[in-house]
Amino acid sequence: MKEKLLLTRKNTGKRGDDGYKTFSVRMRSETVDELERLAARTDRSRNELICTLIEWALDNTEIND
Repeated sequence: MKEKLLLTRKNTGKRGDDGYKTFSVRMRSETVDELERLAARTDRSRNELICTLIEWALDNTEIND
């Protein structure tokens, strides 16, 4: 069974200089549309959602050599 990421309502904590770096990525329009829908449903910014999803993917990636 495929494991899913659980998203809860947005944490309204303080924002500021938090060690993040900015960079650009290219994504398919359909993927961006899906991210926008998920961001709206979870009351998160698209950026926050992308970071959460990438962190989850990194924690749940296994490389078979």
